[in-house]
Amino acid sequence: MTPERYEKIRRVLRRRQPTLTVLMDEVNKPHNFSAILRTCDAVGVLTAHAVPPKSGALPTFDATSGSAHKWVEVQKHPDAVSAVRALQGQGVQVLATHLSQRSLDYREPDYTRPTCVLLGAEKWGVSDEAADAADANIVIPMFGMVQSLNVSVAAATILFEAQRQRLAAGMYDTPQLAPAELDRLAFEWAYPDLAPGYRDRGEEYPALDEAGQIVR
Repeated sequence: MTPERYEKIRRVLRRRQPTLTVLMDEVNKPHNFSAILRTCDAVGVLTAHAVPPKSGALPTFDATSGSAHKWVEVQKHPDAVSAVRALQGQGVQVLATHLSQRSLDYREPDYTRPTCVLLGAEKWGVSDEAADAADANIVIPMFGMVQSLNVSVAAATILFEAQRQRLAAGMYDTPQLAPAELDRLAFEWAYPDLAPGYRDRGEEYPALDEAGQIVR
């Protein structure tokens, strides 16, 4: 661990947005799944959520992620509706990418609120049940012959609007993570091979100095 690497880890964690996330409902193509995670990392998403495809397994990560899966945790859910309800129970507004009579332009919602963007599977999109359970439905205006975007492109478009609003509100200037949580994640990111052993033994992580070296 070099001091420069450790400083980058802490710099990235200071800008992480634990109140911004996505829920991928049965996104089944690995390149789409990976590309969404890469965008999540780019805008500061700490944890993403996913309902696995019918196969029961999340898509295999590939080079498209640019190793983003190392920096964005993915929590699995059995189905989209229960995931939406769970997130709403935590005070998170869920915005479903879905065309309906109550759809809003994707730029209208307030993304400085705790927000989850619900993205549907490639072939059929967000289910009507999940869209109805969401707090709002959002759409990206399009003027071409094709009236849909690749799911990873849609995710990037919406998440960078969320980033724009949060930058304007100064939410990247002040750490959103509690100091203890930031320190915990800094150790796990800096020492991914050592962290599991400490967890298995029920031991606290050792302290790190300013250069990222373990304090003996």
